[in-house]
Amino acid sequence: MKIAIVGTGYVGLVTGACMADTGVDVVCVDVNEKKLAGLRAGIMPIYEPGLDAVVARNASKDRLTFSSDLRSAVADSDVVFIAVGTPPGDDGSADMTQVLGVAASIGAAIAEHNSGYVVVVTKSTVPVGTAIQVRNSILEAGASPANFDVASNPEFLKEGAAVDDFARPDRIVIGVDSDRAKRVLERLYRPFLLDNHPVLFMDVASAEITKYAANAMLALRISFMNAVSNLCDAVGADIDLVRHGIGSDPRIGSSFLYAGAGYGGSCFPKDVRALESTATKHGLDFGLLGEVERINDRQKLVPVEKAAGLLELSDPGDFSGMTIAVWGLAFKPNTDDTREAPALTVIAELLRRGARIRLYDPVASHPFTDRVEVCSDAYDAAAGADLVLLLTEWGEFRNPDSSRLAAAVRRKLIVDARNVLDSADLNGAGFAIASIGRPTQFPSGKQTS
Repeated sequence: MKIAIVGTGYVGLVTGACMADTGVDVVCVDVNEKKLAGLRAGIMPIYEPGLDAVVARNASKDRLTFSSDLRSAVADSDVVFIAVGTPPGDDGSADMTQVLGVAASIGAAIAEHNSGYVVVVTKSTVPVGTAIQVRNSILEAGASPANFDVASNPEFLKEGAAVDDFARPDRIVIGVDSDRAKRVLERLYRPFLLDNHPVLFMDVASAEITKYAANAMLALRISFMNAVSNLCDAVGADIDLVRHGIGSDPRIGSSFLYAGAGYGGSCFPKDVRALESTATKHGLDFGLLGEVERINDRQKLVPVEKAAGLLELSDPGDFSGMTIAVWGLAFKPNTDDTREAPALTVIAELLRRGARIRLYDPVASHPFTDRVEVCSDAYDAAAGADLVLLLTEWGEFRNPDSSRLAAAVRRKLIVDARNVLDSADLNGAGFAIASIGRPTQFPSGKQTS
């Protein structure tokens, strides 16, 4: 079986490489010749654990190739996935320019060859109704309706664990409107059916909305717990104990109940906005989603306020003369993705208030130009710092050498904005630690909310 993936971004590259791992012949198509040259040389455009090995393995066996020739790729394929970007517009709705442009090109390729049958699958995160638009674009380009069907196959990959997610998915959602398309996609996903992974076939509109609804639900849980964490701060409760208490209810469960500095990344922020925009376009008030966003935006500033409190600044708006060690920039560990990362908001606000930043992240790079010094490791970043601020829960930050850290810093103050540090060990080394939704821990054992 042969498939084409249009787009070699995060979704397209992971999908193409992992599909090739099942024995399918895959061509990944992109207009960026420089990126294609890099991929042919084994250079990954993104950081994703294990992806380089999957690409190299399948490229060496000629099951995975890279091309800029979309028309030839379509002519040779049984299935063509559209996996290009859908960035948010000014009103929060998904910008469909790239998706529909690719659909038109696919239509022209189908019309040119005028033979065979291909299933065109939207893999990009797209609003409900996109399949109809894609179908119309293909028809307008001259393709015969007998030569194609349009389906939806939203991705549910977690950045930092995408390769494993693809091999062992929680579920595979496929939206089809014809038996012919269903048979083709059943054949493509047969390895997952054999391994008893749930493959859920449904109508196209339901598949399209499932992706947005899933991400919005997860974002809602994060914002809810962050709102509860702020209440815990106000009354002196402990959000971790609350989390265990409510997570023990099987109707709720424990996933995505962690308080922190807010969510970021390429999916949750834009998908929440896009779902709200879709509801508005259909005359519905989905105000709950607006509140999810508002809580998240506010939560990104909580670490700054915690830092001001620990530093006992007479004016919380003035960090002049303060050096802050920032641990972590990516929106989550095991990725270099900084899109809408809480750390960007935190650093920008600290700079606005006059702080000097010493930054370390294992893989992510920063966009700032002034007063941000990139350091070689966590201890280098902490050297001479008035306060350490942990913003991304990378594994190497979770169990620091407290003695070494104590020798590096100027003042023994830590804001743990992901609630992952061992307070007892760090208190024993003389550190005061403020976290999210938990009482501040001081070396003497004194606590304060």
